[in-house]
Amino acid sequence: MKNAEPFEVHVSDETLSDLHDRLERSRWPMPEESDWQHGTSADYLRGIVSYWRDGYDWRAQEQQINRFSQWRTTTGDRLHFLMEPGSGSNPAPLLICHGWPGSITEFLDVVEPLAHPERFGGSEADAFTVVAPHLPGYGFSDAPSQHLTHRDIAARLHTLMSDVVGFDSYFVQGGDVGSGVVTWLAHDHPESVPAVHINTVSFAPEVAADQLAEEEVAWLADYEKWRHGESAYKEIQGTRPLSLAYALTDSPLGLAAWVLDKFKAWSTPTEDGRPPFSRDRLLTNLMMHWLPGPYAPMWTYGAARNHRSLRLPDGTPFSTPTGLFLCPYDIRLPPPDAWIRRIHNMVHRTDAKSGGHFAAMEIPDEFVTDVREFFRPFRT
Repeated sequence: MKNAEPFEVHVSDETLSDLHDRLERSRWPMPEESDWQHGTSADYLRGIVSYWRDGYDWRAQEQQINRFSQWRTTTGDRLHFLMEPGSGSNPAPLLICHGWPGSITEFLDVVEPLAHPERFGGSEADAFTVVAPHLPGYGFSDAPSQHLTHRDIAARLHTLMSDVVGFDSYFVQGGDVGSGVVTWLAHDHPESVPAVHINTVSFAPEVAADQLAEEEVAWLADYEKWRHGESAYKEIQGTRPLSLAYALTDSPLGLAAWVLDKFKAWSTPTEDGRPPFSRDRLLTNLMMHWLPGPYAPMWTYGAARNHRSLRLPDGTPFSTPTGLFLCPYDIRLPPPDAWIRRIHNMVHRTDAKSGGHFAAMEIPDEFVTDVREFFRPFRT
C-alpha cells in the first residue's frame, strides 16, 4: 500500500457526549404531523431520536466496521476506504461507490459475500477484492478543498485504485453519485476499467423531443410527474447548500429528518409506512454525515448544475460494456432500453422486483448475485 496508513474507527467520548446533549435538547416544530405527506413523520422521528439518544450503541457499530481492513490516504485531501481481499488466487478488484445520502454503511452486508462467495453458497471463482471508499467529505474522508464534479472525484478514485492500492485493471460499481463517478472512471481510463455495473442511470442524453421513441416519451412523462414531488432537495443542495448546511450541521434532529425522509421515499413501501431498514443501520449511516458535517457531500449537486458533469462529453454513448441493476422504487424510475442505449453500451440489464435507491443495503442478496453474474464474462 503506497501513500496510505491503516485506519480504525474510534470517535471520541466528547463527540458522542455532545451528540447526546444536542439530541436531549431537540426542539420540535409545531403542530406535529404523524404521516409522511409533508416530510418525515414526527411519530417516527421521535422514536428514532429517543433510540439514538438512549439505545443506539455506536461502539458496537464501530466494531462492525472495524472488522474490515481500513486505510486512509496520506497525501492531499485524505480518502478513507475499506478493503477486503478476496478469496482464492485471483480475485478481481472491484471498486464500489455510494452516493448521497449514503455512505460505506450501504455496503456492510455485501462486502463479505462479494469477497468470499464460497462462504455464502457461491463459487470462489466469483471472488472480488472489494475496495469501498468514502467519497470526499463523507464519513472519515476529508472534505475537499474545493467543490468537485463527478469527473473530479473519478480522477481521485483512479489514483486511489492505481497508485495507492496498486491495481492496473479493476471493475467498478456505483449508484447515485457513485454511478456518475464510475461512468467517468470508465470513460477517462478505459485501459483500467473493462466493465461498469451501475444501479442508477445518472447521465442524460441531449436529444430533441421529436426524436424520442414512444416508450421514452411515456417514461419521461411518468418520471417528470414523480420527480415533481421529490426533487426539491436537489434544487436546494444545488443552489443554496450552505444555507441548508448551517441547520443540518447544528442539529442532529434536523439532519435525521432531512436524510431519513429519503430512505423512506426512495425505498420499497412498507405496511407501517417506515423505511425498510433497521434503526441501527440507518443511524450508523447518519453518523457518517453527522461526524464530518453534511456540507461537503452536497457540493456535487451544484457542480452537476454548473459544469454539466452528467452530460455525455461529445454527444456519443459511453463505449464501456455496462450492466444495470434497476430497482422500481429508486429516485429515477427505471428508463426504457432505448433511453439507456443513448448513454451506455448496455450489455446486461436486470429489473429487480423490489428495492430502491439503496439497493445494496435493501436487497443485498439480489445485488450481490447481479454483480457476480455481470462481471463473470469479463474476468481474465
